[in-house]
Amino acid sequence: MTGNQLIYLLMFIMFVFLMIGIGIWVSKRVKSGEDFLMGGRDLGVLLLVGTTVATAVGTGSSMGAVQQAYIQGWAGAFFGIGLGIGMFMLVWLFSDARNKNFMTFSEEISYYYGASKEMKGFTSIILFFAEVGWLGTHILGGSIYLSWITGIDPTIAKIVTALGFALYTVIGGYMAVVYTDVIQAIILFIGFIILGILAFIKVGGFQGLGENLPNEMTSFIGITQEGLIPGVSLVLVTVISVLVIPAYRHRIYSARNISVVKKSLIISGIVAVLFTVIPTVIGMAARVINPDMMDSAFAFPFMITELFPVWIGAFLLVAGLAATMSSGDSDAIASTTILVRDIYQVFTGKLPPREKTVLYSRIGLLFSIGLSLLFIIGSTNIIEYIENMSSTIMSGLFVAAVTGKFWGRSTWQGGTAAVVSGSMTSFIVILNDSLMSFWGNPIIPSLVIAFLTCVIVSYLTPKRKLSHKDALKKLEEERRVFEKRII
Repeated sequence: MTGNQLIYLLMFIMFVFLMIGIGIWVSKRVKSGEDFLMGGRDLGVLLLVGTTVATAVGTGSSMGAVQQAYIQGWAGAFFGIGLGIGMFMLVWLFSDARNKNFMTFSEEISYYYGASKEMKGFTSIILFFAEVGWLGTHILGGSIYLSWITGIDPTIAKIVTALGFALYTVIGGYMAVVYTDVIQAIILFIGFIILGILAFIKVGGFQGLGENLPNEMTSFIGITQEGLIPGVSLVLVTVISVLVIPAYRHRIYSARNISVVKKSLIISGIVAVLFTVIPTVIGMAARVINPDMMDSAFAFPFMITELFPVWIGAFLLVAGLAATMSSGDSDAIASTTILVRDIYQVFTGKLPPREKTVLYSRIGLLFSIGLSLLFIIGSTNIIEYIENMSSTIMSGLFVAAVTGKFWGRSTWQGGTAAVVSGSMTSFIVILNDSLMSFWGNPIIPSLVIAFLTCVIVSYLTPKRKLSHKDALKKLEEERRVFEKRII
């Protein structure tokens, strides 16, 4: 390990210790399982914007966007554009979920289907693995350039990255996630802005990008390079992810009220769209400076280590890791809430005992993070991982949520069929090179098949027995039992 690599590693360790200190400070406020998992449901606009932006402007829209821009130019902005659209649609379609005091997305979906235990149990398992998969993207993103910068083995880098946010999250729970997210958001914005400006100047501005990159890469938002249908698919898969990922729903459930939810998500969406220009410029600048890079996944760490003094590189290292950790901790706590609140009940038939809820949550966090490590051991491409995982798991869940909420004839059997058929369609597309080339990712065919399947199966199965009003009463009674056990 060289002197510079040692400096980078020490900087990362100092950053982790700072986050752990915040986790210890916050842990003193944890009095119950509700505090640990939901933060007391009292987040205001400032904290909610901070944690939501940090979650959104994470691995995919930072390092993933740099990688995408290195390959396809302005198409690197698609991920951030999708994030912004997804935030606005989340406000439009689902912000009212705050008024119903849900704890998990699987509980919310079960409400749409008459408080169906079958739907709740099935979706809780699917959503848990979806969150574990998303958690894997953040570990993957952080480990890729931690390995490059410090020279440590890639597998060890994945473990170190996972431990980085696991420690303070296990100690302080959801509020540790919120407070560290705010700090990490500030750091990552400052870091990426510095890197973006320096890279932009280095290559000679827009003129330099235009003269040294193919026309396809500098065309309007990269449509020529990416292709219209693959480009739309990338934006759409990001939109669907925001609408379905439990980490974003967790922000809705933990907000002080619905007004806070709407303001925070709209602000976060605008910030996500504006931010997307920065990593895109960084990726394109990396292509100009080093057009023969063996693996585009290393475009971001290349810009840090090869072009700038070690003191700038060390700060940018922390900024990049802040992007991954601020998203990873959010998915970790959301997956744990599903595990403790829903999956525990599926397998035991009861809710966790009051005196063990926080302990079970901490064990669940370690389990979720460990499982995500297994998912990404052999992966190196962030965007490809996100696209395929999202299309496979998220498309059917989105259809189930939307039809369940807005179409009274939908049934839990139809919702379940949508999830299964969406996943099967995704697998078929992924395994067919010609289909993948045409569509870019499986999200469009997966959504279409999931919707058609949901409609057909719903018409073939009995109508729901409970209205939304009665379903909410049933869930509220169940929630009261849970809260009595954890408070």
